[in-house]
Amino acid sequence: MHKIEIKRISQIDINELQAISILTFIETFSALNTVENMNAYLENELSISKLSMELENIHSTFYFAMLENKVVGYLKLNVGEAQTEIKDESTMEIERIYVLKEFHGQKVGQLLCDKALQVALQANAFYVWLGVWEMNFRAINFYTKNGFEPFDKHIFQLGNEEQTDIMMKRMLK
Repeated sequence: MHKIEIKRISQIDINELQAISILTFIETFSALNTVENMNAYLENELSISKLSMELENIHSTFYFAMLENKVVGYLKLNVGEAQTEIKDESTMEIERIYVLKEFHGQKVGQLLCDKALQVALQANAFYVWLGVWEMNFRAINFYTKNGFEPFDKHIFQLGNEEQTDIMMKRMLK
């Protein structure tokens, strides 16, 4: 397998960002959710205008995992006020790590996680945290393997359904 490259992205990558966001979200969650709830989320949260606003936010950064000029995964990090829950300046949120299903098991997610931890250490974050759906056992196992521990729960709204996310964190100091 060729080398995966991690690339910071900007507004010029918006169409690729939307495409990978939609595809990976569908691959990850469609089997356990209704079409209506999936469509509502995709239309509201992964629209070009919403993603464009997120890209413009100076407290959020996005990265692509690239294999031979093809986007195979992506990462979104938040600090400060961009964080979805904890608005602490000394923490960093991993809001999204998604990898195309055909690349699962090929260390793409690990490279994105490593990038997140590297950025957090450079930013002098006290810890990194994230929310993961309680039914996403593959992701929970991945984060546990990477030193994240559960510390709370929160509600994630998918269409008209409230789902429980396990909040996990990894201490850096």
